[in-house]
Amino acid sequence: DLMFKDWMKLLRVQQYVKNGFVFLPLLFAVKITQLPLLMNATAAFVLFCIVSSAVYILNDIKDVEEDRNHPTKRYRPLASGTIATHTALGVSFLFVIVAFAVSFFFNKTFLLILALYIALNISYSFGLKHISILDIVMVSVGFVLRIFAGGAVTEIVPTIWIILMTFLLAVFISLAKRREDVLLASEGRSTRKNIDGYNTEFINAAMMIMASVIIVSYISYAISPDIQDKFHTKYLYLTVVFVIVGILRYMQITFVENNSGNPTAILYRDRFLQITIGGWLLTFVLMIY
Repeated sequence: DLMFKDWMKLLRVQQYVKNGFVFLPLLFAVKITQLPLLMNATAAFVLFCIVSSAVYILNDIKDVEEDRNHPTKRYRPLASGTIATHTALGVSFLFVIVAFAVSFFFNKTFLLILALYIALNISYSFGLKHISILDIVMVSVGFVLRIFAGGAVTEIVPTIWIILMTFLLAVFISLAKRREDVLLASEGRSTRKNIDGYNTEFINAAMMIMASVIIVSYISYAISPDIQDKFHTKYLYLTVVFVIVGILRYMQITFVENNSGNPTAILYRDRFLQITIGGWLLTFVLMIY
C-alpha cells in the first residue's frame, strides 16, 4: 500500500487536472456534447497524463538533491529514497515510448505537439528553469501547448482569446508559486538557483500587473461583439464577477496565507476557490449551451 502511494506521488497523479486544458477548445467551440470529438479529447488527455508523469519523473531525478533541502519536497519518493532512481528512469522512458507509439497512429499533429512539450520540459529541467522570468514563461507555454493539443485532435482552431487567457493565467499562478520559493530562501532554505532573480517586491508587483491584465482581458472577451454573436448571448459579462473573486481569493492565499507553493493542492483543498470556479463554469456553460 505504501509502495502504491509512493508511485502515485512519483507519477504526480494529482497534477493530471492540469491536462484538463485539452478539453477547453471543445468547450468554447460549443462542441463538448459531440461524442466522437469528446472521445478524441479524452484520448489526448490520457496521453498527456502519461507524458506529464514521464516529465515529472525526469524533473525529480534532476532535482533530487535540491528536493532534499526542501521542507515538503524532501518526502518525495526519489528524494526520500523509497523508489530507486534507475527504476524511475526506466518507467519514464517506457511512458514516453508508449505515448509516442499511440500518438503516431492517433494524430500526427498531436504527436508533434507532444514532442514539443517533452522538448520544452527537458530543456526546462536541465537548465532553463534556473533563468528567472524565462522559467515562468516556459511553464506557461506548456499550458498553451495543451490547448493546441486539444484543438489538434478535435480539428478546432483555438481562438486568440483562449490562448491569451491560458497564458496569462499560467503566468499569474507561476509567479505565486515562485513567491513561496522566495519566502523559503529568506529563511535560509534556498531550493532554486533562479531565486536570486526574484524578491517579494518584484513578485508582488508582477502578480498585481498580471491580475489586472487577466481581469481586463476577460472583460474585453465577455463584451466583445464577435463573442456575443458567437454564443448568442449578451450576458457573458455577468461571469466577470467569478473571475474577479477567483483572482482575489488566489491573491489572498498568496499574500495573506503565504501558501501558494502548490497550485494543484490549493485547488483540491480550497472550498472557496472550488465554489468560485464551479460557479463560473456553471454560469458560462448555461449561457453558451
